[in-house]
Amino acid sequence: MSSNAINSSAAQEANPKPLYADLTGWVTQHFVPIYRRTLGGDFRWCAQWWQHGEAISRLMALWYSWEAMRLQGATGMALWYRDHLDHQLPVLLGPRGPFYQCTENEHLIPHQARLVPTPSGWLVSGSSASPAEEQLPED
Repeated sequence: MSSNAINSSAAQEANPKPLYADLTGWVTQHFVPIYRRTLGGDFRWCAQWWQHGEAISRLMALWYSWEAMRLQGATGMALWYRDHLDHQLPVLLGPRGPFYQCTENEHLIPHQARLVPTPSGWLVSGSSASPAEEQLPED
């Protein structure tokens, strides 16, 4: 075996390819078929999960951590359940989670909190104090 083949093999072991090519693959082929819950009440799901920014973020974190921990041998997946899925699942599918307004058959656009633009100069780069803190009267 040539040294290039050995180096290539070592590089593949050090940086294994993900089992799923993208988040959609992981959600549709792994997450939804395996982690089933009776929907309604305490558990919510939206068939248009990809329309919910928070859900994308949480599912992406679950997928990335799943891909890494599946390679960790004997206890990797047990730790993934304990440290990742068991925490994220009740939030993701919960009655106040990102799908709280949806049902499995109906997507409702999530409400976004109103924002007021930050006043110019309020967040000064390089300063640890805000202008409001700098303007506090001295006692």
